[in-house]
Amino acid sequence: MTPTQGRPTDGPGTTEGDVMGASHGDTVAAVVGQWRTVHPELDTGPMEIIGRVNRCAALLQQAEDAPLRRAGLSRPEFDLLGALRRTGHELTPSELARETFSSGAAVTKRLKQLTERGLVERRGDTRDRRVAHVRLTDSGRALVDVILPEQLAYESAVLEVLDPPSQGELATLLAELLGRLEGRMGALRA
Repeated sequence: MTPTQGRPTDGPGTTEGDVMGASHGDTVAAVVGQWRTVHPELDTGPMEIIGRVNRCAALLQQAEDAPLRRAGLSRPEFDLLGALRRTGHELTPSELARETFSSGAAVTKRLKQLTERGLVERRGDTRDRRVAHVRLTDSGRALVDVILPEQLAYESAVLEVLDPPSQGELATLLAELLGRLEGRMGALRA
């Protein structure tokens, strides 16, 4: 049995996920165990995956990405700068919202801050005054080019707890999950 099935494999009320989680101090295993005590008839397999993904995301967000913090940037601000750098051309605020999975209001607020810092500049569209185009300044481009290698080294250090084959396997599984979720989330919300 896999740990994601939530079925006993190592004695009554215990799964491989519990055994692995307990030996690694996994807080989700404790939560799942508590739910099994309250509702033993429920399959907690999905909680073992979603709970761990959410917990990992929360811990990574709490770490606040040291290289970004040193540069005075938040992750969402860096994502905006990165979108402009990697696409290599101007983007509208709505395109930036799509690129960074952010709301329009959040992008507007971040762009204001980045503009004040001289990292991006906006120009109006010559045909439609309601549309703005955003591009990196030379300072913004230089900052991204300095921070990206540091950020990648930081992220590699965070992931060193997994050997390279495990990292590859995790990346593949997450890519499969993300691809399917991106295709299905509209249907799931209905």
